[in-house]
Amino acid sequence: MKTEDLILISVDDHVVEPPEMFDNHMSKKELETIAPRLIEENGKNFWIYEGQKIGNMGLNAVVGRPKEEYGMEPLHYDDMRKAIYSIDERIGDMNANGILSSMCFPTFPTFAGNLFHQAKDKNGAKRVIEAYNDWHIDEWAGKYPGRIIPLAMLPIWDPEAMVKEVKRVVAKGCKAITFPDNPSSHGFPSLHNKHWDRLWEVCAENDVIINCHIGTGAHPPHSSDETPIDAWITSFPLSIATSAADWLHGRFLLKYDNLKISLTEGGIGWVPYFLERAEFTYDHHSAWTNSKFEGKRPTEVFKEHFLTCFIDDESGLRNRDFVGIDNMMFECDYPHSDCTWPVTPEETMRQFDNTKLSDEEINKVTHLNAIKHFGFDPIKILGRENCTVGALREQAKAAGVDTSEKSAGGQSAKVSDRSGRMTSGEVQKLFAGEGAAAD
Repeated sequence: MKTEDLILISVDDHVVEPPEMFDNHMSKKELETIAPRLIEENGKNFWIYEGQKIGNMGLNAVVGRPKEEYGMEPLHYDDMRKAIYSIDERIGDMNANGILSSMCFPTFPTFAGNLFHQAKDKNGAKRVIEAYNDWHIDEWAGKYPGRIIPLAMLPIWDPEAMVKEVKRVVAKGCKAITFPDNPSSHGFPSLHNKHWDRLWEVCAENDVIINCHIGTGAHPPHSSDETPIDAWITSFPLSIATSAADWLHGRFLLKYDNLKISLTEGGIGWVPYFLERAEFTYDHHSAWTNSKFEGKRPTEVFKEHFLTCFIDDESGLRNRDFVGIDNMMFECDYPHSDCTWPVTPEETMRQFDNTKLSDEEINKVTHLNAIKHFGFDPIKILGRENCTVGALREQAKAAGVDTSEKSAGGQSAKVSDRSGRMTSGEVQKLFAGEGAAAD
């Protein structure tokens, strides 16, 4: 297969929410009283919610900038590519990168909506979540059919409200929710608590995928303030493994054959050993731990219920049979610092060539698995001839999409002038200094 013949559906991208996002989905009174609002202060943009000042850009919005300027910039909408917050421009950047469809996680509410989960005014937070979901489904995803996979957040503190919101967004065509990989880390009941029983049931009944993005629950610790930030970036995807073990041993999985959990941005290279260890634990310890998988093996349960995702992961692709190739899906991570825009197809094809995937296997991990699991088929909507990397890039070329790097200077440029390595402590101070909301 040639690079231009790939069809790429990314199950992990992000949107920096536009300033006017709530205008069409909340009343004037709600906009004045409970809605988050954007402000400008000292040349920087912040969202204000219940008195909190949230800086939400930085490494979340660096695509198109020289890597030397990565850091906490940009901090103002004018400092980033418009495609990061404009759906019209986003489609152009997707075309230029050969990305057919994209699932976009929130930014200022945090990837799973934890900002709203911790709200003091829970009734107000429910309303904000509804408005956010309506904006995401109707405007961000709705304007270009087949291009954006709808994703919703939930009021996770209220079981009945969760079920109601799942049913509401399903009626609007949304079959995916974002959910903390470890809700107990935010003060909510554990995955094994009956608090979540109705959620598992309604998701299974409606084939809704539960997407657990890294960083929404478990965090890899900073070993010390002096530890190079590279160490933390290296270990970050592995943070999902601890939560995956918790999900794997949830008895509720055995009740619903079709309940699916996507380990978003968690990579796949760690999965083979994870499953080996789960098998050994079951054989060696289940007699006294009383672990039960209803006649199945841990690996069987994993392959039945878990979806894995990759950006750059040759070790995982080489172990595709053990991980389960029918559940592996591609990610782009636009506009975050791991994203390889605008050469993602070339970087992805390099992995396929090095790991000797067949055309059938390539089609599964690039788009067929995503279509199957999310029930979202852009090829049926747009026609296969318009869905390939080559076809999309021709559209971008005709539209004059500029993919050249552009410097914006600012704080990160100053940081990159340092003679020494950047440490975890320095990055934490930057986040704290700009009021960034951590997931």
